[in-house]
Amino acid sequence: MATEPIEENPAADKSGFAKSVVVVNTGDGKGKSTSAFGVMIRGVARGWNVAVLQFIKSGEWNVGEEKIGEQLGVEWFNEGEGFTWDSDNIDHDKALAQRGWDRAAALIAAGEHELIILDELTYLINWGWIEAEPVYEAIRSRPEKVNLVITGRDAPQGLLDVADTVSEVRKIKHAFDSGILAKKGIDY
Repeated sequence: MATEPIEENPAADKSGFAKSVVVVNTGDGKGKSTSAFGVMIRGVARGWNVAVLQFIKSGEWNVGEEKIGEQLGVEWFNEGEGFTWDSDNIDHDKALAQRGWDRAAALIAAGEHELIILDELTYLINWGWIEAEPVYEAIRSRPEKVNLVITGRDAPQGLLDVADTVSEVRKIKHAFDSGILAKKGIDY
């Protein structure tokens, strides 16, 4: 049986070390963003310039990761106005999504950050609020030192294809399912 040759990772040098990687955290379980923010802390600890773009949560949430990120010098952008099921104006939300993606694409292309976290980006693609192919192209053509961590449920195949690492967080049980609301310090 013939096997197809494995494509070389263009980001990796001959010793196997990559200049940058793309990580996707997807699935229906809790912990996708939490994992990304753990990487944020690692990046800051290494002296990296780090940016976070949150595409669904608004700045009004007062999330713990944003508070610590700002204390650590992380550039933080809230590009949404909350969860869509609370929205009175989906067209406005779509416009915010496009504006947020435009900012993300510009930050990626500028190459000034070693780490950019795109929190909940999968929703914008899946809902058709932004075009998918420009996202994939921005990832493929990113400057070599720019690492990306992308989160959200139901990551589309195109995003999985451009990623170096994909983790699926699977829900076994969640407190919300039994009526327990999100808890400060645990969920945000």
